[in-house]
Amino acid sequence: MWPLLTMHITQLNRECLLHLFSFLDKDSRKSLARTCSQLHDVFEDPALWSLLHFRSLTELQKDNFLLGPALRSLSICWHSSRVQVCSIEDWLKSAFQRSICSRHERLVNDFLLQVCDRCPNLASVTLSGCGHVTDDCLARLLRCCPRLRALRLENCARVTNRTLAAVAADGRALQTLHVDFCRNVSAAGLRHLRAAEHSAAMLPDQPPRPRAPAAALGKLLPR
Repeated sequence: MWPLLTMHITQLNRECLLHLFSFLDKDSRKSLARTCSQLHDVFEDPALWSLLHFRSLTELQKDNFLLGPALRSLSICWHSSRVQVCSIEDWLKSAFQRSICSRHERLVNDFLLQVCDRCPNLASVTLSGCGHVTDDCLARLLRCCPRLRALRLENCARVTNRTLAAVAADGRALQTLHVDFCRNVSAAGLRHLRAAEHSAAMLPDQPPRPRAPAAALGKLLPR
């Protein structure tokens, strides 16, 4: 009978360790990284952090992930009863509702500002239930992430037509734009964006640059 061979996890090569880490969630990756310096180095490898998904705003404050130039896809989807409070216009909120919002109203904006500084190669962003994210923050994201190809916004109450203007001005690589249940984005603003895309495409003296395909925008913007 052949003797039983055993191998310690640290005997695996770097490629195998990265593959192993890729199956773990953020908390599990952090826990494993605490066991030894070799696994901590794997945890800090930028190649491990090309995709980040957050299911609550409190996750943005944890230290179980890394932001860096390898990040390609980011999603923050907050499905909580408190989203309804965040979606109320500020002037209609009670003192109690304002106190609830004060605990987290800067979280998404502050996090996205870090993304602007550290993740220039970001290609896809999804924000759902982020009631306090602002036009200024999204405009900066579009300027700092020139390779952004997909932007999906759902139930983001503070987003207005100013974000659409920023898309027209700086979303040169953008191919997909979804705006759902953002009540301060008007149909007129969407039509204006569509007209701006059409006009820019017809100007013969403009230098060539990547534009969103008409078919893609046609599915998303009202006729």
